[in-house]
Amino acid sequence: MTKPTQLQVEAIKDGTVIDHIPAHVGIKVLKLFSMQKSNERVTVGLNLPSSALGAKDILKIENVFINEEQASKLALYAPYATVNQIEGYKVVRKLELELPSQVRGVFACPNSNCITHGEPVESQFNVVEKKDSIRLKCKYCEKVYSREVVTEL
Repeated sequence: MTKPTQLQVEAIKDGTVIDHIPAHVGIKVLKLFSMQKSNERVTVGLNLPSSALGAKDILKIENVFINEEQASKLALYAPYATVNQIEGYKVVRKLELELPSQVRGVFACPNSNCITHGEPVESQFNVVEKKDSIRLKCKYCEKVYSREVVTEL
C-alpha cells in the first residue's frame, strides 16, 4: 500500500531506468539519446524529491538498452546516475558510469571560430576532471570549456 503522498510510477517490463539524474538534466539526457523521437514509451520524472540530491530526474525507457559507450556519454551529464537494465520487470544489469577520456562527434565546439564549424571535421574533446569539475578541451582550437557549456543543447 502506498502512502497518500507517494506517487506510483508504473514498472517497465524490459528496458532501461536511469535514476539519480541531477534535476533539470533529464531533458538533456532524453535529447542525447534522441528519445523524444522514439516510438517507445518513455516515462519522465522531473524535479522529484531525493534525499541524496535534494531533487532529481528519472527516465524509464521501454525496450531500449543503453550500451557502455552511451553510458560513458551519459556520465558527462550525470556522473552519479544509476543505469539499470530491466528484463521481465527485474534488474538484470547495472551499468557503472565512467567518464570517457575523449568524446567525438557528440557536441559542437562553443567556439564559433573553431575549424569544426566551417569544415567537414568531426568535433572531438578531451575530458579533464579536476576535483568535482568536469571540463572539455577541444582537440582543434584547444579551448577548455566547463561541461555545462559544452552540453547545452
